[in-house]
Amino acid sequence: MAGAFIESKGGKAYPGGLTRRVFFTCFVAAFGGLIFGYDLGISGGVTSMDPFLKKFFPEVYEKEHDMKPSDNQYCKFDSQTLTLFTSSLYLAALVASLVASVVTRAFGRRLTMIFGGLLFLFGAGLNFFAAHVWMLIVGRLLLGFGIGCANQSVPIYMSEVAPYNYRGALNMMFQLAITIGIFAANLLNYLFAQYKGVDAWRYSLGCAAVPALMIIFGAFFLPESPSSLIERGLDEKAKTELQKIRGSKVDVDDEFKDLVAASESSKAVKHPWASLLKRHYRPQLTFAIAIPFFQQLTGMNVITFYAPVLFKTIGFGATASLMSALITGACNAVATLVSIFTVDKFGRRTLFLEGGTQMFLCQVLITSLIGIKFGVDGTPGELPKWYATIIVVGICVYVAGFAWSWGPLGWLVPSEIFPLEVRSACQSINVAVNMIFTFAIAQIFTTMLCHMKFGLFIFFACFVVGMSIFIYKFLPETKGVPIEEMHVVWQNHPYWRKFVKPTDSKPPSDEV
Repeated sequence: MAGAFIESKGGKAYPGGLTRRVFFTCFVAAFGGLIFGYDLGISGGVTSMDPFLKKFFPEVYEKEHDMKPSDNQYCKFDSQTLTLFTSSLYLAALVASLVASVVTRAFGRRLTMIFGGLLFLFGAGLNFFAAHVWMLIVGRLLLGFGIGCANQSVPIYMSEVAPYNYRGALNMMFQLAITIGIFAANLLNYLFAQYKGVDAWRYSLGCAAVPALMIIFGAFFLPESPSSLIERGLDEKAKTELQKIRGSKVDVDDEFKDLVAASESSKAVKHPWASLLKRHYRPQLTFAIAIPFFQQLTGMNVITFYAPVLFKTIGFGATASLMSALITGACNAVATLVSIFTVDKFGRRTLFLEGGTQMFLCQVLITSLIGIKFGVDGTPGELPKWYATIIVVGICVYVAGFAWSWGPLGWLVPSEIFPLEVRSACQSINVAVNMIFTFAIAQIFTTMLCHMKFGLFIFFACFVVGMSIFIYKFLPETKGVPIEEMHVVWQNHPYWRKFVKPTDSKPPSDEV
């Protein structure tokens, strides 16, 4: 498809299509999503394994195995130390994302990926050899630093490399890699748990080294993005790389000139963090905060982090809970493929709104099923197979709704709407807000489940309604708009055009 010429909504049309080089470049860069996904999936399974609980969290192990018929089923995993094992990673990722902003802008996206992979590799090793809780926590912090670097650099890199008419599908390979990582983690948790008499949790945690090595070695062979090269004054190299990416017979002069112009304008902004507070960047700042905030409050990470714990809480056995988590992980990966093939056809807004409606209906169903079975007191009991099947199906449909909407779009939309001059700073805010609320949900989930019981799902359902209304009212469609022409969508939007005037196509300088 090289040489394709498609007119964009932004008023510009650049030649060039989906070349083999750009596809494999984005494919390898997406390995950065594997490390995030693997860790999202692995912690919930590990914290449901009895040998792990017995060694590091004996009070939780005793509470789980000494429950009386009158005890509250919802509260058996309520431990702040246990949840700190999961949530500490995301606090570290928050810090790393802010530091990675400077590294990404000064040294490029590729080096940031390699650095993130190395940190993740060291964290995996420490977790594998852990003999004390502090080793687990420190290992998780290193994993978090690695994830912060990857999440900062990979989505930006993929949006900069991809041709605008395929940007949605190629960028969503990052989310696909996340879901594959989650599925792989659930599969390994299930397989390792079958071997009795071994520390299965060590192998589950240690296998995080595999995706780490993939992004480290993969990033060594990646080209730097043309935008990043221009940003660092390597214009000739940038044009050569742009020519390779778009195809040898494609005229890239117009696109290259626009990239250079954007870079020159960005150099007028010496302090991108301070510039974000200017009126001109109000839409980008709003979505850099709102999208990751709402993404975490869909409730999806409750399923992702604690699926085995959640399934055990509502009456599944240990092996059955890991199998159910494996099923939902597979559903997550398959449904993400739907978004890859539909996002550039139906657009971002359509997927956001359809996914929100689907998630809300499923949350109401799951709340009803759990509430009817366990009530407010959470009395333990046998869960009929047919009843358990309905719950799993309901959760799978909910996961699918997230997987083709708020999951991938939560990374795609922010990465494509930020102007070059504030792109690294905005992406840092996007990742930081994501990690703040990921940390919060991970840390307090078991306590929320204990006190809110089945009403926990209604809590998240209310946010799903709110965020769907927000998208409907404030998000313009960005499908088919070149990344350097994105200011046009704000100028044409009935609300944001009062902040972004037609004269604002060039960024304001730092001078007042």
